Amino acid sequence: TMLALLGATTLMLVAGRWVLPGASGEANLKPENVEIHIIDDNFFLKWNSSSESVKNVTFSADYQILGMDNWKKLSGCQHITSTKCNFSSVELENVFEKIELRIRAEEGNNTSTWYEVEPFVPFLEAQIGPPDVHLEAEDKAIILSISPPGTKDSIMWAMDRSSFRYSVVIWKNSSSLEERTETVYPEDKIYKLSPEITYCLKVKAELRLQSRVGCYSPVYCINTTERHKVPSPENIQINADNQIYVLKWDYPYENATFQAQWLRAFFKKIPGNHSDKWKQIPNCENVTSTYCVFPREVSSRGIYYVRVRASNGNGTSFWSEEKEFNIEMKTIIFPPVISVKSVTDDSLHVSVGASEESENMSVNQLYPLIYEVIFWENTSNAERKVLEKRTNFIFPDLKPLTVYCVKARALIENDRRNKGSSFSDTVCEKTKPGNTSKTWLIVGTCTALFSIPVVIYVVSVFLRCVKYVFFPSSKPPSSVDEYFSDQPLRNLLLSTSEEQTERCFIIENASVITEIEETDEIDEVHKKYSSQTSQDSGNYSNEDENSGSKISEEFPQQDSV
Repeated sequence: TMLALLGATTLMLVAGRWVLPGASGEANLKPENVEIHIIDDNFFLKWNSSSESVKNVTFSADYQILGMDNWKKLSGCQHITSTKCNFSSVELENVFEKIELRIRAEEGNNTSTWYEVEPFVPFLEAQIGPPDVHLEAEDKAIILSISPPGTKDSIMWAMDRSSFRYSVVIWKNSSSLEERTETVYPEDKIYKLSPEITYCLKVKAELRLQSRVGCYSPVYCINTTERHKVPSPENIQINADNQIYVLKWDYPYENATFQAQWLRAFFKKIPGNHSDKWKQIPNCENVTSTYCVFPREVSSRGIYYVRVRASNGNGTSFWSEEKEFNIEMKTIIFPPVISVKSVTDDSLHVSVGASEESENMSVNQLYPLIYEVIFWENTSNAERKVLEKRTNFIFPDLKPLTVYCVKARALIENDRRNKGSSFSDTVCEKTKPGNTSKTWLIVGTCTALFSIPVVIYVVSVFLRCVKYVFFPSSKPPSSVDEYFSDQPLRNLLLSTSEEQTERCFIIENASVITEIEETDEIDEVHKKYSSQTSQDSGNYSNEDENSGSKISEEFPQQDSV
């Protein structure tokens, strides 16, 4: 390799690049301080020579693409006597590839060793040169036509010609202290000047995304014209009103007609003359008022520039100052209409729709909309926010029989300014009641798991009470049974509706009992009076056992025991 051939040589950094000095016997021939300068598509190689006292010394340079083995002669830098050369004629297919350069001194048949320059990428080393500027004057404005740095066929800025932004510094020639700086397009105007004044300006280009700023152009000067007979309209304004746009302007005189035009803003970014791209605004030609109205549907989404000029019997004015017209900023987005419906005990369905005004204006056709829905419990300030392109939303995991409220607004999708409507009216809805049977089942299950003994005891007592009340035992307790020997009188717990018939008889004279001593006689008397019950009307019969006569006597009806 080259380093192996030069042995004990050392590396040194010259003007930010590593170069290789020659051997000791060739010190009087070596190039020094080698530098590369690239401005637009112009490539320059510069160096210093230590052999200025030696005559007939020339220099030659070669280049190659990094990674290739073949060196090519650098056109424009062969056998030159000066210490700089222009190799702009070298045909580089790709300015993003690294290239290598080497240079040596020559004197007759003697040459120095090659000095190699550190590999570099042309695009990264290139500087932005001054743009070309063409000026035209009006009475209160200067028209600028700026050509991008480099040539029309430039390979260095081929991908950036439309990305340049231009900065203009302008001042009155009589006073440089009144400078003002403006950012302009390749085809633009500088307004708010005075008639018949000499103005001077200079322009520089820059690539803002790459943070690369070029150098200023030469200074250009021009005189504005005398005041025009027909003044230009001023104070251009555009307002949106429902489904129409209203373009307004100020004008000091009557009996004038007006014409308005617009231009898509992206044309201004493209270098060149685009005067033929200005189009007539519908309903804004030959109007006699200082305004005109045109429908929204004649314009598509984007940014426009609008200008107006006046005409009367004396001629036509210059075009007014151009007004930027951003349709998105002028578009009115109406709040949506929402409806809320309780789906289950723990969820709500929210439906968001366009308002009638939005549908009439077809806003959602010009701009894709997304919806921001805000949801909260009526008794809480904690909000849940959803931002989606869809129009139907389900909010789950809610509380039964609880009021929730919702509001929403429409936003233009992918709009960095977050342009949107105001919020809709707030709509509130209560969730449905919970599933009671399911709740009791869960409660019962949990009780069974954690309180099984208690539940068994409670159920047992409950069943005993039911059995005791509705299915009483045929045998009363012993404490009662000892006082009631007869079977029909033992069911004392029965209800009144099931009252048993009581069999009884009345003995008026105690002597009757003494006279009846035999068991058979008692049975006979019992059988004789057994037909009388407590459910009769209260008439009871007594029969004299001797005469067999019947005596009727009425007693008040007694309540059963």
